[in-house]
Amino acid sequence: MKRLLLSAVLATMPLTAFAAEPTTREPYGIGLEGFAYPYPVSMLPLVNDGEALRMAYMDVPSAKPNGRTVLLLHGRNFPSSYWAPVIGVLTEAGYRVVVPDQIGFGKSSKPGGDLHFDTLARNTIALMDQLGIAKFDVVAHSLGGMLSVRIARAYPERIDHLLLAAPIGLEDYRQYVPPTPTEKILENEDKLTAEGYRKQLEVNYSLKLQPDQVTPLIDARFNIKGSSEYPRWLRAFVNSAQLIYREPVVHEIPLIALPTLFVMGADDHNAPGKPNAPEALRPKMGQNADLAKALAAKMPNAKAEIVANAGHLVFLDDAPKFNGLMLTFLSSKP
Repeated sequence: MKRLLLSAVLATMPLTAFAAEPTTREPYGIGLEGFAYPYPVSMLPLVNDGEALRMAYMDVPSAKPNGRTVLLLHGRNFPSSYWAPVIGVLTEAGYRVVVPDQIGFGKSSKPGGDLHFDTLARNTIALMDQLGIAKFDVVAHSLGGMLSVRIARAYPERIDHLLLAAPIGLEDYRQYVPPTPTEKILENEDKLTAEGYRKQLEVNYSLKLQPDQVTPLIDARFNIKGSSEYPRWLRAFVNSAQLIYREPVVHEIPLIALPTLFVMGADDHNAPGKPNAPEALRPKMGQNADLAKALAAKMPNAKAEIVANAGHLVFLDDAPKFNGLMLTFLSSKP
């Protein structure tokens, strides 16, 4: 009888009464499944080195279009969703904004082989062709700055303005850092904790952001660790570190004739591989504001703007200053 009464009580209880609060969140997939982007995401099928892949991108129209398009290129440690504030500024100003995740990053496929800037450049042009965009402006951050150099050199007729926001690759890191085996980088990255990553961002990028602004960046990386395909993601991520080291672009930058603007955080001393360099050489690395000014002086149509009290995430550290510089530059005559 007691068993029957208990069954009757349980039958009348809402299912939510049994829903226990999970101790940990369900892990994201290695395509950042479960991590929300600010605008709808589409996929472009591609084949790279015989491997079928998909390139994720956001294509954001303006409510008052001016007929121009800006391509935003993300950095290595960030999903393209971090461009959300810049997307809002640009669409408000009338620009259509295209924001891809490069192959190997964010919501795009994680390939099994090495990454190459030439391949990423061809993928990006294939995306713009698919969207029917013949001419566009480029705003590129960090690793995206290195990629944008390759695109500007290979496809100069496609670009009107090139804005490099705290790019890396302003020096040849091979001059300072000895070759590091991929397996060693895999081991070091796998050991990194979320708190260790937060400290790494604070030190390497001189972050000025509030903790709640940094947490999504940490979540996007560390909630992947529970995925069954995490080893595949990790190898792709490490392959991107080797890409930076293996394929320097600094020697190509002075050859760019396009209107170019460097926007640098005065406190940005990020230099990939710096911990692996001999201690005596480390202080020479990452003098990024000075490097940008020196490179701009060698270019036929370039200028460097240095933003005080800003680090590697210059477009978030001082958004009003960055947005003003960006909109003025993009509105200038090519």
